[in-house]
Amino acid sequence: MSGVWPRPAGDPGGRDTAGAPLRSDDLSGDRRSGGEYPSALEASGPDASGPETSGHELAGRDRAADPGQAGLGQAGEGLPGEGRRRRGRGGQGRSGQGWGAQGWGAQGKGGRDGHGPAGPALPGPAVSGLASSGLASSGPASSGHAVTGHDRQAAARIERGPAHPLYAALDLGTNNCRLLIARPEERGFKVVDAYSRIVRLGEGVGASRRLSDAAMERAIEALDSCQRKLAERGVLRARLIATEACRAADNGPDFIERVRRETGLALEIVNRETEARLAVAGCASLVDRDAEGVLLFDIGGGSSEIVWLDLRNRGSARGYALTRFIRAWTSLPVGVVNLAERHGGMHVSPEIFEAMVGDVAAHLDSFAVGTALGEAIAAGRVHMLGTSGTVTTLAGVHFGLRRYDRRRVDGAWLADEDVSAMIEKLRGMSYDERVGNPCIGADRADLVLAGCAILEAIRRRWSCSRLRVADRGLREGILTELMSADGVWSRGSRPHRGQKGKT
Repeated sequence: MSGVWPRPAGDPGGRDTAGAPLRSDDLSGDRRSGGEYPSALEASGPDASGPETSGHELAGRDRAADPGQAGLGQAGEGLPGEGRRRRGRGGQGRSGQGWGAQGWGAQGKGGRDGHGPAGPALPGPAVSGLASSGLASSGPASSGHAVTGHDRQAAARIERGPAHPLYAALDLGTNNCRLLIARPEERGFKVVDAYSRIVRLGEGVGASRRLSDAAMERAIEALDSCQRKLAERGVLRARLIATEACRAADNGPDFIERVRRETGLALEIVNRETEARLAVAGCASLVDRDAEGVLLFDIGGGSSEIVWLDLRNRGSARGYALTRFIRAWTSLPVGVVNLAERHGGMHVSPEIFEAMVGDVAAHLDSFAVGTALGEAIAAGRVHMLGTSGTVTTLAGVHFGLRRYDRRRVDGAWLADEDVSAMIEKLRGMSYDERVGNPCIGADRADLVLAGCAILEAIRRRWSCSRLRVADRGLREGILTELMSADGVWSRGSRPHRGQKGKT
């Protein structure tokens, strides 16, 4: 699936007028939990959005509040006991209310993109609100599970209240379930909590067209953990989305309804155009300020999005404003999970790797952008921007990291020859060697070469001299859109104080 944004008269950048809002389901996991992001208003470059300013670590207070986030180099697992399902909590504990698509309440009417419960639409680009989300109304006591002394102590240490409005973004992808909770800052936002777990929700969907019972169970356990974090943090505004696995599966909408019943979370299944736009919104601050174009790609678990930003007439536009300059986009129905399932991901011979590249290349043939993109690349003012775990893995291996370090990776530049060398290095590793590499690990060792094959197909189609690595994407795009819709970065305005899910 692909598209070209219509270009209104007088707008050389091609403003999005399609009406629909515009995942990243990567291999790198979420090894972070606290820190600051540059604002969507910030320029790119080392001074604004390079590794030194965009990395985040837990402050001592956050580590004390959430022991599950204290482990270095690991995804946050939340509070102890979250891995055990608390059955029977959803419908009884929340009386059918939905937390997510448009906030709290038993709305039960057609959700955004045609899925899930939702209330009245909010102004702005696909935003959603949460109301009454403090401990008094939606904390552990009201969520249907026992409140332990540890829960109370942890919740007491978490800053909340009108002076500290919190936003959240949840992305349930084909491979991962991820959550970010952040607070607006003057020039961006600060991540105060994060969660990531590999659930492989899309396992087998390519062959069966259905989400398996085991995959749905894994996903609901992870979502249950996310619900606790949202409640304990007192989040006021959130958007919770599901992507390709739920789009492709015949029972995807039924699963979304099951999630609402069992966890109280109202997820929306977003379309591919929405994924493409959110990827741009999440990574826009990493665009080179002198670039005349960017080829952005997001290699996911079940699909891969590619976006061409035509910046030749952008003027002084930067950051989030660059979403107006999307010239064309496409969404390929191939990602690391379904490509590895079709061709094999553990033991990848040169022949198998080339077969995977050819599989992806056949889909790329449908992305018709004429000669303009090739001409812009030939002029040398276009760079690639990769938001996927494939490129974060390549960067980690390139830097020889003993442990994945987002501060070293996010915003890093790789020359074309470095990318080629790293792909060859990974191809030369055995499965056991990939398992032992600290930037890959057992959970991703069977997927990383499929990601390399997708990247190689893109590089063979369009050859850019530089690639910028982004350990950010869909969730950051969601947070940026929510905060922008609320005007938190508008000149002379301040973040909303104590807004309770305004609709």
